[in-house]
Amino acid sequence: MNAPSVPGWATAALVGAAAGILLVSAAGALTVEVDFVFAVLAIGLPTLCGAVVGAFVTPGHSR
Repeated sequence: MNAPSVPGWATAALVGAAAGILLVSAAGALTVEVDFVFAVLAIGLPTLCGAVVGAFVTPGHSR
């Protein structure tokens, strides 16, 4: 089995991070007051989770 290429891995990580950021930002837009902690969590957590998921869910990577 061939290992996934770095560009494919990086692309999947960025797509996962972007999707997470959009979802949390949309949820934050529904709140009336957004403080600093929520802003950090809204950007940091989805980015980290998206990068982790993107690293494992790459095109051509199957069980």
